[in-house]
Amino acid sequence: MKEVLALIDKIIEEHKQITQEARTVEQVVSDLEAGLKLGRAKEDFLPGRLDDQRRYLQNLQESLETISQGLQVHFEREEKGLLAAFERHGGQMLASALRILLLEHQELKNRIAKSRKDVAELAVEGLSREVWEGRAWGMRTYINHTLKLLGAHAQSEHELLLTLRSALEKA
Repeated sequence: MKEVLALIDKIIEEHKQITQEARTVEQVVSDLEAGLKLGRAKEDFLPGRLDDQRRYLQNLQESLETISQGLQVHFEREEKGLLAAFERHGGQMLASALRILLLEHQELKNRIAKSRKDVAELAVEGLSREVWEGRAWGMRTYINHTLKLLGAHAQSEHELLLTLRSALEKA
């Protein structure tokens, strides 16, 4: 039982780390949005503007890579160890609830992969300003929605983890 409680604590800690990385992505996306708004308000060609866009995209790509790698390890731990713990100690209802949440993992991984691809495509030189801005706005919306889905997913898992922890502590 101590092993299961330790696993629950580890996954809760990982949720905190993933949430922090998501906040980093949100900040970079907000910086990119601010850059887009500033660019619209000024002349088409400003010294350093292209460098700012490249820096934002580089930071975003790095953050998405970090989240992708972290989610891969985290999801694997949940899909193997945590599911087994829920099946052994959580009863049919909690194990079924976790299985349903685990189905969301592939969608979340696909959304992060798509965002990484979108950022890479946006970094390609030669796009017209209109195309670049349109893609950037679309990418921003998609990433923000992905982060909301990730947060809701983590919250649902967190509630299940606390329910199992409570049941184990009472036993």
